[in-house]
Amino acid sequence: MPLNIPILLTWLRIILIPLLIAVYYVPDSWVNVVGRDLAATVIFVVAAITDWLDGYLARRWQQTSAFGAFLDPVADKLMVAAALIVLVQLGRLDGILATIIIGREITISALREWMAQIGAHRSVAVSMIGKIKTSAQMFAIPLLLYHAPLGTFDVFQAGIWLIYVAAVLTLWSMGYYMRMAWPHLIEEDHKS
Repeated sequence: MPLNIPILLTWLRIILIPLLIAVYYVPDSWVNVVGRDLAATVIFVVAAITDWLDGYLARRWQQTSAFGAFLDPVADKLMVAAALIVLVQLGRLDGILATIIIGREITISALREWMAQIGAHRSVAVSMIGKIKTSAQMFAIPLLLYHAPLGTFDVFQAGIWLIYVAAVLTLWSMGYYMRMAWPHLIEEDHKS
């Protein structure tokens, strides 16, 4: 396993997952709800920044590796899934939306793994719609975690709108990836 700054940033993102969850188990006598939400938001935003930064540095410093390519999306999916589950637990997100987003991530990860095994991984490479979906999620989740209004700006409502956009893009991007993989699925089915 190579050890460099981009991979360390990815590991940091994974380490932040239990910290994000633990914030909501701190006794009420230690921190109030707003402080708890602010801490969780900061943790998630730091994780999102490391997601961008590790990829940027790996490319810039030519420190890409097969292990980093494996670990980075795993860290991303774990962080998003953990945050969505926390939001469902807090009653700030409908379980159906969380299930759609997490289910898509599992489905597409499995599809990519299978496509790589048959040598067709380029057919399900990350698309622009997938990047837009990820951006919508990365903006929505901190807004839903923070929850409190900022002056006249309704943070929570903005987060709800963005998470619905992310859910729609989630289904759209899953359809896109499935359509790209479909010819390979049919071809493999005929071989068996």
